[in-house]
Amino acid sequence: MHIDIDIVDARWNDALDLEAISGVALRTICKRLELDADDCEVSILACDDARIKELNADFREKDKATNVLSWPAQERGADEGCVPQLPEADVFGTIELGDIAISYDTCDAEARDAGKPFEHHVTHLTVHGILHLLGYDHISDADASLMEQLESELLETLGIPDPY
Repeated sequence: MHIDIDIVDARWNDALDLEAISGVALRTICKRLELDADDCEVSILACDDARIKELNADFREKDKATNVLSWPAQERGADEGCVPQLPEADVFGTIELGDIAISYDTCDAEARDAGKPFEHHVTHLTVHGILHLLGYDHISDADASLMEQLESELLETLGIPDPY
């Protein structure tokens, strides 16, 4: 397992161990989906609202900050309401999942507003982002239901209350 974390907002360093959280999240997802976590690669940009707003505008044409964004290495979408096809390792034995950006400001504000521990909310959003890399989405109600159910199951495994 290789998780490359680029912390560009120092508040992440003071708040929690993002490397540990993302490692646990990835291993939990891989175990549930029967993927070899040791083969997986993910990059995470730990930033602030200003940077994620730029990324959201550039890639989604939405001129606002958000909590998490993801860019899958490969398109893995499935038919509406269906489980996406799992990725396979390349010739080097690597499963490159893709990139995630997560904003400290929005995560912190959302956690406070919901009365949740910051670490729980960041873990949820990390799981959410990794599931996007694996082809899950929430565009349709059927897809949202599938993704949210899986997120809830994964978070329960980690001792985190259902966010939905």
